[in-house]
Amino acid sequence: MPSRKTRWFSWLPDLNYQVWVLAAGRLLSQTGSGFTLFYAPIFFVNQVGLSATQVGLGLGSAAISGVVGRLLGGSFADSQFWGRRRTLLLSAIVSAIASLILAVSHDFLVFVVGNLMMGLGIGLYWPANEAMVADLTTPDQRNEAFALTRLCDSLGLGLGVVLGGLLVGTTGAYRALFVVDAVSFLVLFVVVYWAIVESNQSTVSHKAVSGWQQALRDRRLLTYVVANVLFTTYLVQINSTMPLYFTNFLTDLPKGFSPTTLSALFTWHMSVSVLCQLPAARLLNRFSRAYGLMLSASLWGIGFLLVWVTGVVPSHHLLWAIVALGVLALATVAYMPSASSITVEMAPESLRGVYLAVNSQCWAIGSFIGPPLGGWALDHSASVAHGLWLGLALSVTIVILVLQRLDRMMKQKPPQDAVKATLK
Repeated sequence: MPSRKTRWFSWLPDLNYQVWVLAAGRLLSQTGSGFTLFYAPIFFVNQVGLSATQVGLGLGSAAISGVVGRLLGGSFADSQFWGRRRTLLLSAIVSAIASLILAVSHDFLVFVVGNLMMGLGIGLYWPANEAMVADLTTPDQRNEAFALTRLCDSLGLGLGVVLGGLLVGTTGAYRALFVVDAVSFLVLFVVVYWAIVESNQSTVSHKAVSGWQQALRDRRLLTYVVANVLFTTYLVQINSTMPLYFTNFLTDLPKGFSPTTLSALFTWHMSVSVLCQLPAARLLNRFSRAYGLMLSASLWGIGFLLVWVTGVVPSHHLLWAIVALGVLALATVAYMPSASSITVEMAPESLRGVYLAVNSQCWAIGSFIGPPLGGWALDHSASVAHGLWLGLALSVTIVILVLQRLDRMMKQKPPQDAVKATLK
């Protein structure tokens, strides 16, 4: 009979200890990032004296350097010299420096430099981290392993936002938030340095340019990118567009939801995501990765329809919003692990970092498309604002058609010349 301790933890995935270490390190570093996530704009506008436009430009500059970071991170992770471990260490150092720059920032130029450094650090992190998770797991384990990473990501951010609010509320020391963030990245550095060994066992080496050229010639990957850019555009709408929509565009509720109600709604969304992430990953193991993404797309479509209903119905707005955000949370948890797992399935072992960097670049593209699209809709009439959610729901049809095509392609053997190319 198993011990009580064994029964208590039997529901957890059976993964290599280094995957757990990476997840714990991510939890700590994201807790630090959560400290600054909500409070950086408030601090730099209200206390440093930057304009809201300057803060927006500064924060947006991180997306530009993030693209560069992902390009470098994918190539570094696959290189024989850098590998996954050294790239993660470099990411932690760059991110810690960025936080310290922001901690001492008193003007727009230094603020931009800090954000550029932060974007670079984050860009370096994701391809190397996900490539290492793929190295340390079997195909059957990957959904749960990637789900664990994203779970710790969400938990860390949520915990950081709460603790950051407590610190600011009691001390008013906004700059201390950035120092804490820097310390969290240094903790991540120590964790990776002492507890992680290099996992890249591939003996095939690629020049950085040739690796990217090969990835961008893979028709399966390019097909997937079309769907993934739409997925990441959907994800951005939850945080960038939906709060303002729920505030200004609810029929027969002119003032919309109060800030307290909005906070409670998005806490509900995050709670459902956290609680369902691992069970959903385990359930999706029964299906192909493309099918898991099709399920996610269907849930996104239903969720966006429910957001539209929330806006146009004359009553019971809160009830419809609760259901909508619950469905969108399920869509998110179905997407997260499947997206990384299907990318690993497509990638030659020697190019996992580059392929995962392409997957990560989709987040940068979605973050570039999503906010302007939502902002454009909300700047027009109520009918256009309501129509945005119907348009997003209809676009899910495109995603499902693309994924059906991808599923057929994944079931075919890759061309022999592509296989040989990976060995050159």
